[in-house]
Amino acid sequence: MYKPDFSKTKKGGSDVQIAPETRTIWTNTNDNYTPYIYSEYGRAIKKDTVTFNDYKITLARWREDFQNDFAARMDWCLSSYEEANHAPIPVLSHSENITVKSGEGFSLDASGSTDPDGDSLSFLWFNYPEAGTYNKEIKINGAENAHGAYITAPVVDKKETAHFILKLTDKGTPALTRYKRTIVTIFPK
Repeated sequence: MYKPDFSKTKKGGSDVQIAPETRTIWTNTNDNYTPYIYSEYGRAIKKDTVTFNDYKITLARWREDFQNDFAARMDWCLSSYEEANHAPIPVLSHSENITVKSGEGFSLDASGSTDPDGDSLSFLWFNYPEAGTYNKEIKINGAENAHGAYITAPVVDKKETAHFILKLTDKGTPALTRYKRTIVTIFPK
């Protein structure tokens, strides 16, 4: 059991000891973020032409989703279950940890995902380089906004990790999003 040490407390205040972090910290520095925007033609969404880099920018990546989540929770207080929107349920058809060799291709698939309200779903796969040891962006081969994605692992000369995120959003009001992370360990050939 934790017992605070008050012998070192400053006069007129208190010092609270902070327990050491026991979880892996995947990112705690500057992030790069290029928002996805709606496209006038072709794919429904595309990456914007502007990229942000800042220690606070990682929050922007998730902002709309957590605000919609809060709005839905308020609806749950006022509406019946049938009238309110509920978050989709992401389901991966593979492990959350994948191992591949340098230069090999691999697939990510979330076709088993569902929505409790029966809403249509939109999928977006993206690489989150700040969270892995391989800090360059790894592109999705083909469309990144489908239930499945195919990726070619980069050529590496030492063991590296890369994080891929599934962003699963329903078409309810407000639109709700859930995420699923796949960590890919890449070994040299």
